[in-house]
Amino acid sequence: MVTPVPEERSLRPFEIGVVLPIVQFGPERVTPRWTDIREMALLAETMGFDTLWTPDELLWRVEGAAPRACGMVSMAGAVGATTSRVKVGTWVLSALHRNPGIIAKTAETLDEISGGRFVFGLGAGHEWPGQAKAFGLPEDRIFARFEEALQVIIPLMRTGHADFEGQFYAARDLPQLPVGPRPNAIPLLIGGNGPKGQRHAALHADTWSGYAEERAHVDELAPRLATLNAICEELGRDPWTIGRAAGISVNPLQPSERRESVISGPPEEIAEGLRSFREAGFTQVDIMLGPGTIEAFEAMAPVLELLHAD
Repeated sequence: MVTPVPEERSLRPFEIGVVLPIVQFGPERVTPRWTDIREMALLAETMGFDTLWTPDELLWRVEGAAPRACGMVSMAGAVGATTSRVKVGTWVLSALHRNPGIIAKTAETLDEISGGRFVFGLGAGHEWPGQAKAFGLPEDRIFARFEEALQVIIPLMRTGHADFEGQFYAARDLPQLPVGPRPNAIPLLIGGNGPKGQRHAALHADTWSGYAEERAHVDELAPRLATLNAICEELGRDPWTIGRAAGISVNPLQPSERRESVISGPPEEIAEGLRSFREAGFTQVDIMLGPGTIEAFEAMAPVLELLHAD
């Protein structure tokens, strides 16, 4: 059965989110401190970004450097407590690495901390680059585990109660208490580039999120919208009731750089690249900003001004 999307969470105008750099970046293998993240978050809120995302990587391996990544849930809570207007979300929380009942409780708590500004980004997770193994967590049957996890998470988030017994997970007469400022109504985003993730999103989510892996161009992601529409129609859901998010890498500090996997150039060129996703039918873009510095955030100001003037 398709989870109905309440009218009060109908699609909004085109939105622009930014992913906070809580993993190491650049040739210097820098990992921002909390003071850096706080400064970026407050600046991004002032600039007019719609959502601040915290990525979920237990380890972030870069060749020639020790793996480093801050805890996503802790950072999401800190950003939610520090900001006051911008939405704060998980991009995307890995169901593979956590107990599903505790995931639901975490989401409710983050909505409480942020005063009802939390966006619950959720995904199946992945084994790359061996992060689950390093923590002694399972790496096998990722999608089977995710399907069971959803049998716990969705009832808790939408009805406040779960009772499920599966091969991997269980919830035995489990209540979702205490509830935050939006009981049963925290917006859910499910990430996944393939049809399995899209099907889960069509069944349960307010928004589906895909990521441009090879080309930061609408041509890579647009065909996935056709797949999403077909899945929605197969399941009996109106395709226009689900948001469509595109994850894109952007570098505003190297206007002469030309790599297919990154949108770069002067502000007008970056703005035009992001507009192309709106014109293709996406309702939001979420930017992986490179490099992860305060200067990169500042360089996005004229881009946002152009987009907000549309």
